[in-house]
Amino acid sequence: MLKMLSKMAMCKSHGQDSSYFIGWQEYEKNPYDPLQNPSGIIQMGLAENQLSFDLIESWLTRNQDVIQFRENGGSMFRDLALFQDYHGLQAFKNVLVSLMAEIRRKKVKFDPKNLVLTAGSTSANETLIFCLAEPGEALLIPTPYYPGFDRDLKWRTGAEIVPIQCYSSNNFRITESALEEAYEQAQKRNLTVKGVFITNPSNPLGTTMSRNELNILITFAMTKNIHIVSDEIYAGTVFDSPKFVSIIEALIDRKLEKSKMWNQVHIVSSLSKDLGLPGFRVGMIYSNNETLIAAATKMSSFGLISSQTQYLLSKILGDRRFIKRYVKQNKKQLIHRREMLASGLANSGIECLDSNAGLFCFVDMRDLLNSNTFEAEMELWKKIISNVGLNVSPGSSCHCSEPGWFRVCFANMSKETLDLAMQRINNFVNFDRDIHRQQPLRFVTGAGSRRRRTIANWVVKFSSGDGRRDR
Repeated sequence: MLKMLSKMAMCKSHGQDSSYFIGWQEYEKNPYDPLQNPSGIIQMGLAENQLSFDLIESWLTRNQDVIQFRENGGSMFRDLALFQDYHGLQAFKNVLVSLMAEIRRKKVKFDPKNLVLTAGSTSANETLIFCLAEPGEALLIPTPYYPGFDRDLKWRTGAEIVPIQCYSSNNFRITESALEEAYEQAQKRNLTVKGVFITNPSNPLGTTMSRNELNILITFAMTKNIHIVSDEIYAGTVFDSPKFVSIIEALIDRKLEKSKMWNQVHIVSSLSKDLGLPGFRVGMIYSNNETLIAAATKMSSFGLISSQTQYLLSKILGDRRFIKRYVKQNKKQLIHRREMLASGLANSGIECLDSNAGLFCFVDMRDLLNSNTFEAEMELWKKIISNVGLNVSPGSSCHCSEPGWFRVCFANMSKETLDLAMQRINNFVNFDRDIHRQQPLRFVTGAGSRRRRTIANWVVKFSSGDGRRDR
């Protein structure tokens, strides 16, 4: 039979079979709504920042001319509708590099000519890999890492990922020995290593990398003569000490501006997390490598940001007083929500990894496993979705080296919904502990129809919100 579709179309390496994506599918079948579906699944697997939308909406209300594409009494619509330059609007690139510097406490200066605009950070990451690696070549990535990287970095590029195994014993910090072990594993697989790919701040850990880690990484990359890609899309979500240190700042501190390494470090940024605008699809590549920037700019024609989006956001970001207020207020909101989640889980005897950034916590549920295995983690995850009604992301979907960790998001829902989620998990934990005391050798595994009915009853009992919809 004639093959009708390409290998790409039939490829199974997209990653949709990951528990991370399956959890989303389960949520979409039964989404929580305080009025229409109070016993539905609460989405805690979505790293979305909805905490400061009111500030942006109030700015738009005050600046109607911007929404109507009017400037100096005339319409900008025609110019924007016909603009097709894939280099992007210069005014937009100027305010973007200004924002990047502001978030990094002006420790780094960014040149707009070294910036490539892409349709979101997913596109930025994939474009970078196309520029850095041939099919079959590898990148080293610290674990745990964002599950979508298996799709973004591998699916169409043909690149391979080799994990740098990190452990909870040192809060999942990168070590020199872990880097060397990953490099050796790549060599055993006959893979050419082209670079190290990091997320800083980390998704899913919610932590910033220390200067020591960055220096270990830089020294390693210099020794091996490979690239560093630093995905810094959560840089604007840092809400507590230690302060965020960009990979570029670490290079400057070591006076490496004139070194070969200066052209082998590349940053990915975005407005999806910092400003909570994922639907606007704004991603960026920043690099001092002129050849890479030229190639990435050409590739960006396959995923451009609309000129209308660029114009609108250039006006918002150009209001420096507003942006400073937004960043300050957003940090306060993130601190408060993180504390709500951490204290709510602590009331159930569940701890979170210490974190200072991000829209989530990495939660330690190892005590709830019936065995120290990833099979037990999946069993617990299924109960949390089906019985508790919460979609959280299991650590195994993030390639975590240890079972029992879960990424739990807190910034994509109302306070009332987060309170309800904490009530549900508290009652589930207490229920399981009661079962454990009664049947110590069959911890939760002997669940029958009676137990399912009981759980369903308390899920409904604690599902009555105050009637407000999530914002």
